Amino acid sequence: MYLPRAVALERLACTLAAPVICAAPNHSPAGLTTAGIAVLGAAGLGNAVHAARSRTPGSGQRILRSLPFALAAAVDVTALWTPGWGPWNADALAAAGWAVACGALAPFSRTSRGHRSAPAVRPALAAAPSADEPYEEVPVVEEALEPLHPEDGAPLYTRSARELWERAGLPGGTLLVKAIPHPDTEHDLTILLRSREPGRPIGNLTPAAVAAAFVVMEQDVTLAPVEAQPDGRQSGPGWVQAHITPDANRRRTTEPTTEQWWADRISTDRGPIPGSVFVKKVREDRRRVTHYIAQVPDEIGEPRVNLHTLAAALKTKYDDGRLFVTIDADHVLVSLWDTSPLAQEFPATRELLTPDADGRWVTGYLGNGQPARNRVYTDRGAAHGLFVAPSGGGKTQLMALHVAADALFGGVVWLATEAPDEKTAALGEHTDRYGIGALYMLRMLRALNALMEIRGQMLWDDGRLHDWDPKAPGCPYRMLSAYLDEFLSAARHGTYGEEVMDLAETVSVKGRKYGIGIKVAGQSIYVQDGFTQLLCENLRENCIPVILKVAAKKVGDMFRALGIAEDHIPAPLPRSFSPEERGRIERVMAGEPEPPADSNTGGAGWIVEGKQPDVLRTLYMNFKTGIDHYFPDLVTSLTDHEIGELERRELWFDWTEPPRPGEFPT
Repeated sequence: MYLPRAVALERLACTLAAPVICAAPNHSPAGLTTAGIAVLGAAGLGNAVHAARSRTPGSGQRILRSLPFALAAAVDVTALWTPGWGPWNADALAAAGWAVACGALAPFSRTSRGHRSAPAVRPALAAAPSADEPYEEVPVVEEALEPLHPEDGAPLYTRSARELWERAGLPGGTLLVKAIPHPDTEHDLTILLRSREPGRPIGNLTPAAVAAAFVVMEQDVTLAPVEAQPDGRQSGPGWVQAHITPDANRRRTTEPTTEQWWADRISTDRGPIPGSVFVKKVREDRRRVTHYIAQVPDEIGEPRVNLHTLAAALKTKYDDGRLFVTIDADHVLVSLWDTSPLAQEFPATRELLTPDADGRWVTGYLGNGQPARNRVYTDRGAAHGLFVAPSGGGKTQLMALHVAADALFGGVVWLATEAPDEKTAALGEHTDRYGIGALYMLRMLRALNALMEIRGQMLWDDGRLHDWDPKAPGCPYRMLSAYLDEFLSAARHGTYGEEVMDLAETVSVKGRKYGIGIKVAGQSIYVQDGFTQLLCENLRENCIPVILKVAAKKVGDMFRALGIAEDHIPAPLPRSFSPEERGRIERVMAGEPEPPADSNTGGAGWIVEGKQPDVLRTLYMNFKTGIDHYFPDLVTSLTDHEIGELERRELWFDWTEPPRPGEFPT
């Protein structure tokens, strides 16, 4: 016969305790052992009385477990009052009887709790029939048990789920209260479970047990706490709900929603944007771009974006110019273009180039599709300019856009270049003064320096002197923009270079408040190349720099020179924004050459208005078809007073002349 281990241990404990119970009062009536037996007996008696009066499930077992302690105290007290060991060793006999009685009660006090046995089907006992007697089928008598679910009017779906649950043996000692099917699925449901024993928590229920009961995979089961409901439904550790979703998980793997895809691929701990929560997806068919908007909770901090893994998740390449990310506080905008916006051509128009009331005009378009704007003036005065690009990078195109904007604003435009070309010459036709060479640039800077003094003495309509303000009435002069193309070449000139740099620094510091801005264009802004730190800082603070098509190895140093923080230095632009032609393997196998790369990155680069550079593609001005329609009909010039003062100082003449006698004293 199988004997539970707990019963065997309890009987052994009673056998070992019996000698102590009878010996303690005889050898040490006032000892701690005797007192301890009395205390345990009193506790056992009190527990038995409380169990008998409570009449709750399990009270009988509590009484049986308390009796050994109460009887031990009774034997101990009896031994105290008998002389010696009592007549016929009554103390020892009483202790032995106690041990036998406790051993007999042990199996009943250890009856299994928390599992209802299956309905017992016991045939009635009957004598075996003899060979002469006809066989009679013995009637089966079913033992009546309390039903697990009193008639609660549960629907058929819930009753069917209960059958599966009970067939599995009530996992975790729970009862299935309700089963709720999920809409538009065949097998998904949510089950509401409660502890079979009221007042006890559910502690050993696992997803694997639920999955086994409903014949699904463990990963298709999610356990969740139950919250209190307005209808009075209970909650807490005695309740739990299980979401069983094999269909949803299968669909999430094969055809996930955008929100599910974002949660599984983007917002994971090692994903491109950890901790982000998907907000919405917006498709713009007109511009052929898809926007994904997400939010990062405050407790995570500033959004962190890994562009390489994000590009992989979006099935694109990091450097193909189709993917752009914009961070706005705790929100993240991911823009994925069908084709790179940087590969597109944005024609310039007079409307885009005309400054608005705040002096802003459209230079091009950012990678996210927003207009990129520059300005002809700032709140500090006339705006300077800084254009950096290698040969063929679109510098002349960019300079032409700025010249047109200044002219459309009504400003005076001067242009000096160290390296003339066809486009620069065409642009010079729409300026007040245009010339070539370091000498011409020096004479222009000398005139600018003198104009600051002249304008500082010109009275406004109210009879007073003021710093230049485009919105203030009564200004006696016009804004002047001086363009210095290939500036570093002139600044390194053996004869004129030092004065060119000194005068440029002076104008960059003071010119803005006299309505004079200088626009410096070149291939470098490095100090080691001759560009002074003072000039770079003055231009940076009073302009919106534009950097075009910088070589990959120079990107970091270029933006550090502009004061851009290390965290905001952008990655280099690709050599081409056109998608690679497929079929390279076939061409290799056939021995065919690769098609030529389309170098279409001219005019692509960065505009630096804030602390972080933004990728842009500048507007395109078609010089081949003519540029007259971009400019006003009349070219604006200096006032007669300004020209007269410059002539008096011998600074207003044909600046293309050779050096005049005494112009450059040795």
